[in-house]
Amino acid sequence: MARISGVTIPNEKQIWVALTYVYGIGPKTSKDILTQANVESTIRTKELTDAEISRIQDVISSSYTVEGELQRIVSGNIKRLKDIKSYRGVRHGLNLPTRGQRTKTNARTRRGKKVTVSGTAKKVAAKT
Repeated sequence: MARISGVTIPNEKQIWVALTYVYGIGPKTSKDILTQANVESTIRTKELTDAEISRIQDVISSSYTVEGELQRIVSGNIKRLKDIKSYRGVRHGLNLPTRGQRTKTNARTRRGKKVTVSGTAKKVAAKT
């Protein structure tokens, strides 16, 4: 089990896919890192040598912001938006979409489970 930037990456996957398990590294960045570290991207993680793992780790630590540090930066940016009470900050605070999506319908992922409002059912006619 290889550990890169504090994350245990899967052994059976190709290294370019396994690197995407690290927060802040996607497919494109993963291939760029492997090119800089002179590592074949299609090799499996379990077949890597210690030297190759250390080269990959060196490239990541010198050139990229990943994991906890990146999460702190992102949460700090969101907190700044909330503090200055910008439109996006207010939307973050209310757990609503921040990028202009409609919310009359859809947006269930962000808004949560639908809550039924009482009093919307038709009234039954009373016997007189």
